[in-house]
Amino acid sequence: MKLNELAPAEGSKSSRKRLGRGVGSGLGKTAGRGSKGHRSRSGGGVRPGFEGGQMPIHRRLPKRGFTNIFKKKIVIINIVDLQRFESGSIVDEETLLSAGMAKGQYDAIKLLGQGDIDFPLTVKVNAASKSAIEKIKAAGGKVEVIS
Repeated sequence: MKLNELAPAEGSKSSRKRLGRGVGSGLGKTAGRGSKGHRSRSGGGVRPGFEGGQMPIHRRLPKRGFTNIFKKKIVIINIVDLQRFESGSIVDEETLLSAGMAKGQYDAIKLLGQGDIDFPLTVKVNAASKSAIEKIKAAGGKVEVIS
């Protein structure tokens, strides 16, 4: 069997309905839309979620909570994540972006103290926990909190 010999099973494919092509076609005049009513009109039909006048489910179910539109998106970096950088290097927003550690849109980068580090680094972030600052300083590095 060759690719040019492939064909769909007999009877599995049928040509599309050509609407409004005369009464003899069986789909002329009203073109399968019936007569009168909302759905027979151009642009007719109901919106998504419409349940024929019944109270829609999104209105029947109770609502809970809210979404804070002022919420800040903070990227969290742990000390254990900094192991990939070389000793003495400067870790800032650009290097974190190029390393794929800060993705998408965010408001700030925060350094947390999970893990250990045994070589000095200069870390420039928007915020850092006390334990993270202590661990970086103990390794001989420093943390610069930028605004």
